[in-house]
Amino acid sequence: MAKRIAVLTSGGDAPGMNAAIRSVVRCGLSRGWVTYGVYSGFKGLISGTIEQLTTRDVGGVIQRGGTLLGSARCEEFKTVDGRELALRNLNQKGIEALVVIGGNGSQTGSYELNMMGFPVVGIASTIDNDLVGSDITIGVDTALNIALEAIDRLKVTASSHQRAFIIEVMGRKCGYIALMSGIAGGAEAITLPEVKTDPEELAVTLRAAYEHGKSHALIVAAEGAEYNAAKLAEYFYANKERLGFSIRSTILGHVQRGGTPSAYDRILASKFGLGAVEAIEREEYGVLVGIKGNQVLTTPLEEIAGKTKQLDPAVIQLAKTLD
Repeated sequence: MAKRIAVLTSGGDAPGMNAAIRSVVRCGLSRGWVTYGVYSGFKGLISGTIEQLTTRDVGGVIQRGGTLLGSARCEEFKTVDGRELALRNLNQKGIEALVVIGGNGSQTGSYELNMMGFPVVGIASTIDNDLVGSDITIGVDTALNIALEAIDRLKVTASSHQRAFIIEVMGRKCGYIALMSGIAGGAEAITLPEVKTDPEELAVTLRAAYEHGKSHALIVAAEGAEYNAAKLAEYFYANKERLGFSIRSTILGHVQRGGTPSAYDRILASKFGLGAVEAIEREEYGVLVGIKGNQVLTTPLEEIAGKTKQLDPAVIQLAKTLD
C-alpha cells in the first residue's frame, strides 16, 4: 500500500516556501506515495482542510513568493484538545507522516505533535534565520537582497539631498537581516535587539560623517531593536540642529517577505523538500531538515523547540569595525 504523507506551511511566509512544497510533493510522488496539502497551517489540521495534491497542483509555483497552502495563527493548536483533533483528522485521511515548513513557533508545534506519537519532519523556513539546526533558512537570501536593494536605492536619494536615512528592516527578536544588510549596504550604524544602543553615539557618528564631507549617512535598524526607526527619528529630531544632515526614515516592513524567491532560495527549498522525504523514507521522525556547512542534515526537534539561534559575535564586531 502506498505511503501517505502531508505537508503544511506555518508561521510567517518566506520566499521559497512554494518551492519546498513542490519538492515534497514531487519527491513523494516519485516514490509512488500519495501526497496531501494542509491549508492554513495548523488551523487547517484542526478544521480538516486537507486535500490530495498532484504534480500538476504544484506546477508553476517555484517562482512564486508566499505559500500556495496558506498560513494562519492557531491558538487552539497550542492546547492538547486542539492537537488531538488535528491527529484525528490526519488519521481519518490515513496520513502516515507530516512535513511542517516553518520557523521557531511552527517547529515547536511539530515537536508537540511528534511527542504525541505522530511522525513529523520539519523544514527550516524563516527570514529571521534564528532557527537552531540550520546555518541558513528558506527565505533569508531573498529577504536580504530585497532589503539591500532598498538600501542602495535610498543611498541615491540621500546623496542627492544630503540626508541621513534610518531604514527599518524586519526582525522583532532577531537582528540577522539588519546586521547582514547593514554590512552589505555600507551603513554607518546598525541597531539590533541583541545589542544595547546608545543613541548619543549614533548622533556623534552622523555628525562625524557630515563633517568628513559625506553626502549621506545610513542607519539600518531592526524593528525589534530598543531604538527602531520611530525611536531614533524621535531622538534625532530633538537633536537635529547638531547632526548636520536632515533625517528621514523608511520602514520596509512586509515587502521583504513577499518577494520572488532568489535562485538560492529555490534550490535550498528544493533540497530541503527532498531531505524531508528521505527522512520519512528511512523513518527518521521528530527532526528538522536544515543545512550545516554544505550538507543537508537533520537535527532532533527537541534540540530546537523553544530555542533561538544567536547572532555570531564576530560578525557583530565586524559591523562595528566597518562603521
